Amino acid sequence: MKREFLGFMVLVVLLFSCKDNSSIKADILIVNGTVYDGVGTLPQSVAIAIKDDKIVWLGDHNKREVMATKTINAQGFVVSPGFIDPHTHATNDLDDPEHSHNKPFLFQGVTTVTIGNDGSSPYPLSKYREACEKIGVGTNVVTLVGHGTLRKQVMGESDRQATQEELEQMKDLMQQELNTGAFGMSTGLFYAPGSYATTDEVVELAKVVAKNNGFYDTHMRDESTYSIGLIPAVQETIEIGERANVPVHISHIKCLGVDVWKQSDSIIKIVETAQQKDIDITANQYPYDASATSLKAAVVPRWAESGGSDSLFIRFQNPALRSKILGETQRNITRRGGADKLLVIQAQDTTLVGKNVLKIAEDLGKSPENAVFDILKTGYIKIASFNMNSYDIENFMVQPWVVTGSDGGSGHPRKYGTFPYKYRKFVKQQSVLNMASFINRSSSKTAEILKLPKRGKIREGNYADIIIFDPINFSDNADYMDAFQFSEGVVYSIINGKFSIENRKFTEKLNGRVLQR
Repeated sequence: MKREFLGFMVLVVLLFSCKDNSSIKADILIVNGTVYDGVGTLPQSVAIAIKDDKIVWLGDHNKREVMATKTINAQGFVVSPGFIDPHTHATNDLDDPEHSHNKPFLFQGVTTVTIGNDGSSPYPLSKYREACEKIGVGTNVVTLVGHGTLRKQVMGESDRQATQEELEQMKDLMQQELNTGAFGMSTGLFYAPGSYATTDEVVELAKVVAKNNGFYDTHMRDESTYSIGLIPAVQETIEIGERANVPVHISHIKCLGVDVWKQSDSIIKIVETAQQKDIDITANQYPYDASATSLKAAVVPRWAESGGSDSLFIRFQNPALRSKILGETQRNITRRGGADKLLVIQAQDTTLVGKNVLKIAEDLGKSPENAVFDILKTGYIKIASFNMNSYDIENFMVQPWVVTGSDGGSGHPRKYGTFPYKYRKFVKQQSVLNMASFINRSSSKTAEILKLPKRGKIREGNYADIIIFDPINFSDNADYMDAFQFSEGVVYSIINGKFSIENRKFTEKLNGRVLQR
C-alpha cells in the first residue's frame, strides 16, 4: 500500500510539474528590464508576457518556456505601467483625425488621458464617443461630465442661482451623460458659468454621481484670493465630498500668487484631517511654476463677464462700470505677480505670442489693465502665469495623495513635457521623489482615483498598458518659448497589448479605447 501511495504521489507531482512547465504562448515577451509594477517600492527582475490585450504571465523566463512572436530585450531600461493623466485638454484633438494620435502625451509615456475637466465637456458625450471610436484614438480615454456644460445647456451663462426646476433638469442631464460611461463629474468653479453656482447646487449634482459610483473632480472656486480664498475653497471641496458621499479630487493643486504662498502646510493638514474622517480626497499636480489659463479668466472680474464676451464689452463701455472693471482687473494682475508675469502663449494675433502683458501695454502706450481689453478684442488669448513657488510645489508633490496630472493644453510646455519634466527635475536632479514614488503616482494611484479596473499595475490579468523608457535620456524638450516639442526617451509604448511606440518611433497605430465606467 505504501509503495502504491508513494507511486500515486510521484505521479501527481509529475503532473503538476508538467503543467507548471508547459510553454506559454504570447504576442510579446519583455525580458531583462528593471520592472516597477506601479505599486511596490523596489524594482523587480521579472519577464512579462502579453497575449492579445492582457498581461498573461510574470516570472523568470529562464525557468518557464514562453513562445512569443516578439521578444524585447529591455536591458538597461525601465519597464513600468503606462502613465495615466487625470487632467488634460486633449478633447478637441481626440475627435480630430489629424490629431487623434495624441502623440504629445504618447511620447511622455502616457497611455490613458482624462478629458472633460474644469467643468467643460463635449455635449452630448455619446456623440463625442462615437466620433472618437470611428476615427480611432492613440491613447485610452476617460471621460468626465462638465458641470459648466450642463449649466449652459439649462441656464446659459447667467449669473444667478438655479431654480429647483433647472436643478432637476441638470440632474437629468447628468444622469444622461453618466449613462454613456463617463467616470464622474468635473467642475470649474473658478470659471463662468460654474462660478455662479452655489455649493448646494454642486452637492445635488454630485449626489447623482455618487449613486453611479463616480467621483468628483474640481478646479476649485479659488486657488488664490480672487473670491472666497484658497483655504475656504479646499474646505468647500471637502464639504461637497462629505455631503454627497462622493470621492473628491482636486485638480492641479497649487498656491497661486504671492497672497497664498506657503499655505500648502495648512492645506495638507486640512486634507489629512478630512481623510481621518474617512472622506476620500486626493489631488493631482503639474510640476511647473507657471499656470496657464485664458487672459480673461485670469484677470477680468467674473461678474463683468456674465452673459459672455459681448456682455463684458458692453459693460466696459459703460462709464459707470468701466472704472470698477479696470480697478478689479488691476488688482487681479497684481495678484498674479504683475503684468510682466503674464506671458501670452496662444493668440489669433500671432504677433502677441511670446510677449508679456507689460510689454504689450508699453507698445500700446496704455496701462496694463487697459491694455488687457485691447488684447481681448483680438480673440481668445491664453497666458502662462508665473505665480507659484518651489516650496509649495515640492510640499504637495511628496504627499501620498497627490498624483501627476498635466492639465495639458496648447501653448504651455506641460502638454508635451509634464511627466518627463517631473522625472528629470524632481527625480534625477533634485531627488524630491524616488523612481518608485514617481511611477506609482503616475500610474496605479491615479487608476485607483479614476476607478479604472485592471489598469495602472503590472499584474497578471491586467490590461497590457506598459511603457519601456530609457532612464538616462527620458526628458522633456518643450519650454515656454517653444511648447510644441515632443519628449524623448520612451523606447516602447504598448497600449492594450499593441505597439504604439516601437524603437522610439510612433507606429501610426491607434491602439487606445474610449473607456467606460
